[in-house]
Amino acid sequence: MVTKPARSAKPAKAAPDTTRRSERSRRAIYDAALALVAEAGYPKTTIEGIAARAGVGKQTIYRWWGSKADVLLEAFLDLGEQAAEAAGQVPYAIPDTGDLAADLRSVLRATVDELLDPRFEAPARALSAEGVVDEQLGREFVAKLLEPQLQLYVDRLRSAQRAGRLRPGIDPRIALELFVSPLAQRWLQRTGPISYDYTDTLVDYALYGLVPR
Repeated sequence: MVTKPARSAKPAKAAPDTTRRSERSRRAIYDAALALVAEAGYPKTTIEGIAARAGVGKQTIYRWWGSKADVLLEAFLDLGEQAAEAAGQVPYAIPDTGDLAADLRSVLRATVDELLDPRFEAPARALSAEGVVDEQLGREFVAKLLEPQLQLYVDRLRSAQRAGRLRPGIDPRIALELFVSPLAQRWLQRTGPISYDYTDTLVDYALYGLVPR
């Protein structure tokens, strides 16, 4: 009896990595949302447009997000995280060199650079404007993006208080608005140009006041 040689077993085909595929799709959706907002503006950006640009089906987007605002907010937060990682600033904190004025000038100058960067400006304006009329989005925008950034100023001002460089009774959460809020208003409403000179002046006025020294 002659036996036939056994056939070599075919290697089992690896199952598709759905995690990698999902991450690839998610990244494509982020990029598409940010690009469309920059090119067409928020009102003309649609889920259909994002899906087409990202090369995914609408159902993929609706599986993860409830609206285009949700997509854009998450994409914008991711953009900020990537920028911080690329700059080696994770976790980020406002520098504490012992010179409060210099530290505030430094971080506000970096903020000017970001606000004038087209990659950040279009989605930031879109989210800020939509957050005014969409209460839920506004709350998420504040909670996920603005408050963590403002807390960095609070931490730095409290450090200055401990070092005796600010009055003990000052509320850091209110004090930071002396230089953060004017910058935000000027940028949002375009009431004037934003520049290093402008933010340096804000710091000077906030720390040293308006009365003669």
